[in-house]
Amino acid sequence: MPHLVATALTGAALALLPAAPPGGLPWPIGTAAAGTAPAAASAASLRLTLTHPGEGTSAARTVTLLCEPVGGSHPEAARACAELSRDDGEIERAEAGDTACVMIYSPVIAEARGHWHGRPVRFRAEYGNDCEMTARTGAVFRF
Repeated sequence: MPHLVATALTGAALALLPAAPPGGLPWPIGTAAAGTAPAAASAASLRLTLTHPGEGTSAARTVTLLCEPVGGSHPEAARACAELSRDDGEIERAEAGDTACVMIYSPVIAEARGHWHGRPVRFRAEYGNDCEMTARTGAVFRF
């Protein structure tokens, strides 16, 4: 039953997003597009969702991340905002760094929707496991 609630809440949150412009997204998934959107009350406002498909369940967890000022329901909001600021809003790092992850396949889908300093953000990536995801995204999806 909890997975139905999470699915309903995720669907309701998605319904609140602005519609994509005609012809689809003008920016590639995983990057923040330059735009002329007006500044919001927060310099960054992201809805982050993790889904673990397989194992007979695909329940999603969703948190909010607000930066400048730092807030939202993300448990490591200050660290996630600091990392995003350092990387100019890019969610995924080009290099995984020195992190060693076990080779156990337990897929996870990471998604982000919202804005970064007035630019729309739409990010979706699938990783082999949580360790691989954290190595590539840092504290952003650590919840």
